[in-house]
Amino acid sequence: MRILTVQKNDAGQRLDKFLTKAVKGLPQSLMYKFIRTKKIKVNRARCEQSQILREGDEIQLFIKDEFFDSASKDTGALSSIKPKLDIVHEDDHIMLLNKRPGVLVHDDAEGGENTLIMHIQAYLCSKGEYDPAAEQSFAPALCNRIDRNTGGMVIAAKDAAALRDMNEVIREDWLSKFYLCLVHGHVEREKATLRGYLRKDSAKNMVEVRDKDFPGAKEIVTKYRVLGERREGKDTVSLLEVELVTGRTHQIRAHMAHIGHPLVGDGKYGVNRDDKRSGYKFQALYAYRLRFDLPEDAGSLNYLRGREFVIPPADIWFTKGFDLKGKSVPKWDAPPSKPNGGHDA
Repeated sequence: MRILTVQKNDAGQRLDKFLTKAVKGLPQSLMYKFIRTKKIKVNRARCEQSQILREGDEIQLFIKDEFFDSASKDTGALSSIKPKLDIVHEDDHIMLLNKRPGVLVHDDAEGGENTLIMHIQAYLCSKGEYDPAAEQSFAPALCNRIDRNTGGMVIAAKDAAALRDMNEVIREDWLSKFYLCLVHGHVEREKATLRGYLRKDSAKNMVEVRDKDFPGAKEIVTKYRVLGERREGKDTVSLLEVELVTGRTHQIRAHMAHIGHPLVGDGKYGVNRDDKRSGYKFQALYAYRLRFDLPEDAGSLNYLRGREFVIPPADIWFTKGFDLKGKSVPKWDAPPSKPNGGHDA
């Protein structure tokens, strides 16, 4: 028999979710069977797979030792990393980081250690705020994602309560995200709220945008404001601030291309042959501003209500040549109601 004691970062989750992470060698089908047949108990009493765990609970597992023989937690990989992070904000619960274009946030299919989350975990290990060997089911995690070739602010949770509460903030659309992007052409309307419909083709990793609803599509709402324009060779380029009211896959890139203004450097929804010659290795898109529009009770994140965090536009690689004085945080009209959606660019 093994006994697992529920720690602070384990509490608040379902029994089955905890066991999936804490006993990696136990197949799910057997886990549910063992719960039904009382080979797994909580506080020596019969339990349910959906039971919410509390700190200090004891889980008794009357199962073979072989299920615990999964690979041990390797702290060596983290200790060998010299963290390279651009930290916008850090407190006891979360970190806000400026992810550079080209940086991968999580492991890809080929694996590898040079990812943003690995650097975050290595950083917290070096500070003594995270010990993989001592944690049963939790690791510091990213709450939002940004494409590899897009830069900007990402949120990392340092403890389980912050991770749960931040996921709720994002799910309930209590977080407003603003992007800067550089697009081709002169944009006639200084500001606008664009509405349309987007359908994702997972096989091609592309999306299609139309003005009217069509099968498989979801509504999208994209707000933009022109911050300036300049000549670049024979072309005119415009710098925009964009607010995602919805957040579908590639929404900004596809929606701007749909209205005739593809992003500079975007080879998926535009033609970037000349952009590459001009030195644009990535699409000119940056998640530069976050605002926490939290309700009165946001759990462990109440202290963030009404706060806003900004990466200075002058620090963003494609804003050179624009006069942004007084335009770093433009004022917006009240946003329209948000159809359900996440916040992916």
